Amino acid sequence: MAKRVHQPREDAEFDFILTMSTVPVLAYFTGTWPKAIEPCRTMDLVVGGIADEYAGRLTVVRTDITRCPAATKRYEVTGAPSCVLLKQGEAVAHGTGIMTTAEVREFLGGRL
Repeated sequence: MAKRVHQPREDAEFDFILTMSTVPVLAYFTGTWPKAIEPCRTMDLVVGGIADEYAGRLTVVRTDITRCPAATKRYEVTGAPSCVLLKQGEAVAHGTGIMTTAEVREFLGGRL
């Protein structure tokens, strides 16, 4: 995972990252159950590249669903991998499933 990607270990750390970010946040939710592992590994590469490409304009947070259950519930995440674009803590876009880099760029669109 790219060094520009934050990886909170619990909900409090996730919330701290959100409050400290002065730019929109791409919360990328992952899972560790068998059917989620490979899709999440694929998305790790995409999200890492996005973090580098959008450095300074976007904070990227890789969030494990089991470690951050409150954030998962708050943003209505129902599967992994999932992406939620947040502005000032409010969800402005949701996406579930594997996305290519081009699809993530389109997902971010003019929302930044």
